[in-house]
Order: sequence, then C-alpha cells, then structure tokens
Amino acid sequence: MTYAFPAWFAALLCGAALSAPAFAQSSTGGQQVQVGDMRMHYEEVGAGDALVLLHGFGGCGREWRAQAVRLAADYRVIMPDLRGHGGSTNPSDAFTHRQAAADLSALLDRLGVDRFKAIGISSGGMTLLHMATREPARVEAMVLVGTAHYFPEQARAITRRAAEAGPRLADLDYFRQCATRGETQVDALARQFAGFATSAGDVDFSPRSLGGIRARTLIVHGDRDEFFPPDIPVAMHAAIPDSALWIVPGGAHVPIHGARAQAFEDEVLHFLRDAPGAGGVAPSRPPR
Repeated sequence: MTYAFPAWFAALLCGAALSAPAFAQSSTGGQQVQVGDMRMHYEEVGAGDALVLLHGFGGCGREWRAQAVRLAADYRVIMPDLRGHGGSTNPSDAFTHRQAAADLSALLDRLGVDRFKAIGISSGGMTLLHMATREPARVEAMVLVGTAHYFPEQARAITRRAAEAGPRLADLDYFRQCATRGETQVDALARQFAGFATSAGDVDFSPRSLGGIRARTLIVHGDRDEFFPPDIPVAMHAAIPDSALWIVPGGAHVPIHGARAQAFEDEVLHFLRDAPGAGGVAPSRPPR
C-alpha cells in the first residue's frame, strides 16, 4: 500500500524545511559497508575529530553536502544514510530509531571512531538520543534539531491523517529525491513513517534516562514546530545536563535553512569548538 502526504507536510516532517535547497537525485562518491544485516551507505570528507551528520526521516546523508564543505575544514565529516534511506538497504523492512542507533554504532566501529560529535535532524536527533543514552562516553557533543524525546499526540494525529489520505504519489517527491531504489523504497519509507502514529517504546526517553547523557548538547527548536511543541525541547533541556537551548522565533520543524542557515552554521561551529561546561541558553547570535 502506498501512503500519501501533502507536499508541504512531507517536506516538514521528513526533516527538511520548505526553504531547504534541493539536492541531486544521483549520488556521487560515497561508500558502502556491511553493518549487521544491511549495507550502509555513507559519505566522508575532511580530517580531524569525527563529526557525524544525521538526516531526518525520508532524507539522506548528501543533504548535508553544502554544510559539510565548511565543517570539513575542522572535522572528519561522516554523513551516513540511515537504514532503508538513500543508498542504505533495509532487509528487515522496518525502521526504529533504536535500530538506527545500533546501525550507526556499528558503522563507527568499522570506521575506527571511538568518540564523536554529531548533528541530528528530527529522526537523526532521536537516533542520537539512543546513542547518547546507551553509550554516553562515546558522544562528546551533539546538536539536536527538531528532536523530541517522545511522540506527542499532535505528531501522532498528523501521521494518522497522512496514512489515511490515500495514494497520491506526486506528494512524495521529497522521499524520491533520496530514494535510489525507486518507488519500492519510497513506498516502504511511507509505510514505516505512517507507523510512527502507533509506535511505542522506540522514542520514549524519561527524564532519568536523559539525565544520564554526558554529551554537551545544543537543542535547536522552532517555536512553531507542527509536530513537537516547544514544551518538549524545554523538558529535554531541563533533563539533559550541560545542555543549551535555542528556541527559534517563527521557526517550523527544522528552522535551519534559508535566511537562518548562516547563523545556524556559525553557532554550531562555535558550540562544537567550545570547552566543556558551556551549557546554558544559546545562542548569543539568534537567526534572523
């Protein structure tokens, strides 16, 4: 069965802002390695400390290419495709953020990365929450964009409506931009996404589990997020030690593109370079 999403809805919930730049259908470069039961695709550029960039649901690692050019001046930038996304396979035909974190951990083992910094958008951020709670010593610092520690009812309601909308493949163009295996892959992602409406136990972090995170954490969240209301990042900030909170005025689900892109990159570089113990309310230079 094919699930349909309004075009604006797909762009927002799948981890891309409406103003995000388009990216090429065909991937250039990159490598694949066997990770458990799957082949995981990733791109890598730069040298230095490892910085992992995780896309949102329905996207892929190459969405980060523009930012990677700047970040690679200071870091070994690793941009993986999550399970079933982009060039990564998914023999299980299922997606959970818990499994995505296990996949990422195995990939970093293969690449010889013991400790890393990271930026995660939406599902990428939820994957990082699993990593940071399961392997707290491994994540040095992370930036969570449009991320939640549980699925609130308003997000579940949106996914339920999306699942019931009926097949309109024209609305799935965002998925198609990264899909390397055609409509079969697009349909699988749509089905898995619709399953978030009833998922339980995957994204369900208690204040106690968040309190075990040792990574310096910057939480970036739009105050107009359609899926995760502002009380969610506020609660995460209260629970995660040494965290910083950046509520973007007028920001939607992923408020880091378009006119805000430069300020986001500037602040992220400042945060990642900062000394431990830099938690608080950020940033000093809010996006315009």
